[in-house]
Amino acid sequence: MSAAETPSLAVSLGFWQDRPPAEALSTARHADELGYRHLWIGEMATYDAFALATRIADLTAGLRLTIGPLAVAVRDPMLIARGVASVADLSGRGVDVAVGTSSPMVVGHWHGRSRERSATMLRESVQALRPLLKGEKTDFAGQTVSTKGYRLRLAPPRTSIAVAAFGRFAVKTAARYADCMVLNLITPASAAVLVGQMRADAAEAGRPAPPVTAWAVAAVDGEETAVEQLRRGVVGYLAAPGYGEMFTEAGFGDLVAFARGRPHPKELLAAIPRELIGSVGLVGDAGTIRTRLAEYAAAGVDEIAVVPASVDADPGGRRTLAALRDIAP
Repeated sequence: MSAAETPSLAVSLGFWQDRPPAEALSTARHADELGYRHLWIGEMATYDAFALATRIADLTAGLRLTIGPLAVAVRDPMLIARGVASVADLSGRGVDVAVGTSSPMVVGHWHGRSRERSATMLRESVQALRPLLKGEKTDFAGQTVSTKGYRLRLAPPRTSIAVAAFGRFAVKTAARYADCMVLNLITPASAAVLVGQMRADAAEAGRPAPPVTAWAVAAVDGEETAVEQLRRGVVGYLAAPGYGEMFTEAGFGDLVAFARGRPHPKELLAAIPRELIGSVGLVGDAGTIRTRLAEYAAAGVDEIAVVPASVDADPGGRRTLAALRDIAP
């Protein structure tokens, strides 16, 4: 396979619930030492993403950092712009940002915020955020988002903005306003559909289609404890709107129907086959992974952000990241 047929590889932190939170720092160091150039820093239940990014910048040398996706119902454009500029100023590192609508659990339960009109909020957040990141004094009044009178006191980071997309309106927002579209836990077939929609939307808007990044879980050689960790990670997706349909199209309709019957999570976990993980990740031997990378490339994916499994046999995912560098340099 030639380099042109292979998406570039980046790394995304896993934040696995069954592992010590500090392993996120280990994964970042491994990525830097192994020559990866781009690290995605999400935000879940442990570290504040801006604080973690600042610490990672202290521990690494060659990584460009993308913070997010950050939930637009939780962080407003001013907070995001100030946070990105803070990391860039304190670290001297190139810093980009990603935004999305996040999940009902994170937005509604953890933060007690509403996800009502989240598609509109996503679009308006990107529109308001771009001039703020350029250091401009902003006066934006949308239907769900507003900001007036703030200007960065720190140097503008000239940050690119990525949009996490899955639903139709998020894809259109990415096409019209983003510098990158991000897809999470997606099959190549579904990626191809979303990329096609995005490119059509971008053409309609009269702008070049932004590049596409897909986050993909990974366990080279399919070590059993690593695959078990990845299986636990997809339990919450199987019954979710959109994801359930995607997995059904991939041949797992019976499992989706079972998940939507609300079984005990342990029962659902036990029913998830190894093949389902392989449908949305880089799992198995070198040949299998090369084939999957080619499928993502054919779907229009420009970059794969690898989320490596982290287990006792491979803490922080170093062995998986090293093997992937050999498979797709």
